[in-house]
Amino acid sequence: MQAARRALDAGNVALVLPFVPKAGEQEIADAFDKVVRARQASPVCREVADRYFFETVVRVHRAGEGAPYTGLKPAGLDVGPVIPIAEKAIENGTPEALEAALVGIVREELAHRFHRLEHLRAHAEGPVDEARAYVHAMLGLQVWAHGLYTAATTEPHAEGHAHH
Repeated sequence: MQAARRALDAGNVALVLPFVPKAGEQEIADAFDKVVRARQASPVCREVADRYFFETVVRVHRAGEGAPYTGLKPAGLDVGPVIPIAEKAIENGTPEALEAALVGIVREELAHRFHRLEHLRAHAEGPVDEARAYVHAMLGLQVWAHGLYTAATTEPHAEGHAHH
């Protein structure tokens, strides 16, 4: 979104092209040309044209990731707490704050999940429903840990190709 905004402000489509796959470049360039013309008509046209451009960029970007396009999210609602920390780390050229945030989140989640597991372990030999709750928590912890490992070792924007 920020790259799309910068491209519109500068009148330079090249500023947004690195964010879309090569196969989507022409669609973005065509949309950009139309939007630049439409923006000149009126403030309302500018608003509609800008939104059309943002939606087109996000859709083409998501398609390049192999992810479904679900529309634009209201600003600030979809990024979660980590993206702003990551953006700041990139700006500052220092990963420490991002590392601390990520490690803290993992530590806290692990402690919470393990505490729940230990609480349920006491009933692991009990009635089927209680034993099932323990098994569910135990497998849930393993799946969560594996998901973290996979996320941490997968190349960004490469569908499931781990780098190891």
